[in-house]
Amino acid sequence: MSPTALADRQNAEAQEPLEFTDSNLIYFSSVSENTKRFVEKLEMDAARIPVYATEPQLISTAPYVLLIPTYGGERGKRSIMPQIMKFLRHEVNRANLRGVIGAGNTNFGEYYCIAAKRIAEKCNVPVLYTFEIMGTSEDVLNVKEGLETFWTPASQNRQQR
Repeated sequence: MSPTALADRQNAEAQEPLEFTDSNLIYFSSVSENTKRFVEKLEMDAARIPVYATEPQLISTAPYVLLIPTYGGERGKRSIMPQIMKFLRHEVNRANLRGVIGAGNTNFGEYYCIAAKRIAEKCNVPVLYTFEIMGTSEDVLNVKEGLETFWTPASQNRQQR
């Protein structure tokens, strides 16, 4: 990208409307809303990364876990949606990321949940859980309990034992 095009892009991003969230769970769901339906089953506060460029850009103001699907693509190419990459280009969003949960399709073989794995590696955070497509009731329970434990301070975890 030329320096002029890069400057134009940065200027446009600086002018875009912003929406701030302190949710501990941030997710992306395409228009199919499979991931959204999974998140709704968790019955917890969550913020959705915008699907459309006309929506305000989401900015995290607190530590969070990112829940994202993996999309097809040849050998993992284009597995991370552009909206997710745009969200993570904001430095504060990367700084507040604490872990990733991935949805995927086991038909992708070795590329199952590759989007979550790639983001976790790039941002140096753990993949906390993976599930297939819309998840099962067991996946919902595991994620819900796992997030509750994840956000419980270590001292409280020791006291509960």
